[in-house]
Amino acid sequence: MTSTHALAATLVISDLHLGAAAGDDLLRRGDPREPLLAALDGIRKVVLLGDAIELRQGPLRTAFAHARPFFEQLGAALGGDGEVVLVPGNHDHVLVSPWLERRRRDAAPPPLGLEERASWEPGDAVALLAQWLAPARLTLAYPGIWLRDDVYATHGHYLDRHTTVPTFERLSAGAMGRIVGAPAARGASPDDYEAALAPIYAWSYALAQQQGANGAGEPPRGTQGVSVKAWKTLAGGDGHRPLRRRALAALFPLGVAAINRAGIGPVRADISGAALGAAGTRAMADAIAALAVPAKHVLFGHTHRAGPLPRDDAAVWTAPGGVRLHNTGTWVFERHFLTRTPYESAYWPGRAIRVDDDPARPPELLSLLGERSWADLAG
Repeated sequence: MTSTHALAATLVISDLHLGAAAGDDLLRRGDPREPLLAALDGIRKVVLLGDAIELRQGPLRTAFAHARPFFEQLGAALGGDGEVVLVPGNHDHVLVSPWLERRRRDAAPPPLGLEERASWEPGDAVALLAQWLAPARLTLAYPGIWLRDDVYATHGHYLDRHTTVPTFERLSAGAMGRIVGAPAARGASPDDYEAALAPIYAWSYALAQQQGANGAGEPPRGTQGVSVKAWKTLAGGDGHRPLRRRALAALFPLGVAAINRAGIGPVRADISGAALGAAGTRAMADAIAALAVPAKHVLFGHTHRAGPLPRDDAAVWTAPGGVRLHNTGTWVFERHFLTRTPYESAYWPGRAIRVDDDPARPPELLSLLGERSWADLAG
């Protein structure tokens, strides 16, 4: 197999959610891994840009059992010269939590920078991932990583402090923001975001670890899916419940108005797929401006909405100062956001971003599951 690029490159993927309760995390299955592994030709580094493992829908042990085959296969494919960089997001924030706790255990730590290289100890969950990835080496970075002098990558969960979509995460961040304050529009630091968001992540993780404590048949206790359930009901994707849908459609704007009056917003009542994607990109632009990220290109995930696509408005994907935004998409088969035509929806899974070492090449959005049909991916 011959590489189409002369120089080595980095491949960035995000939002694998390995171990998702619904089983729609594609990379737990062998067949969807094949195009991804084939794309490693000429790749020296793979960045897992957040939410690689789903730790908010069930116990860590369950998610790790589903994640292990992928990590072992990825490490073997990269070999001893390869590197995997893990950049935790909101659903796997616990992977970096021990390091964050240790750095502030004995004294006040220095401010959290845009890129911190985190370490781990034998008892940390990350140590197990490092074993599975061998012979490739593992690097743990947070809250982001510089891939080139002009390319910065982060999961994108900080945008939840700015988005106008009333997701569970946004409302929780708004409530916490009333306690710790809002990040500055300019000159904010990662610590400002962590102060409001890290407690939410810790609580969500702790809640998920209780699943099965009262019997194996109990329903999941994780927080993920609250916003999706509302979206499906409003969009008519909840089965035959028209009365419930009409009632929620009537009450939802009233609830949003109450949220804004309470000072938790501002949020809007539109939670359509288009609104989710556009609002997320605009919110990411706000976060990049607040953090004053000195990059030409910023890669993120989190929203699961890949882009920019050829039909997208370039202005929406441009942050203040001309910073170009790029979203890695997801590897989760989210039926409620998809049509039957592959890649017709921006939420179609199987995307990746290639970042060449050559600074003349902009980040390139790849579609790696183009040969897979709805039936193939639905399993």
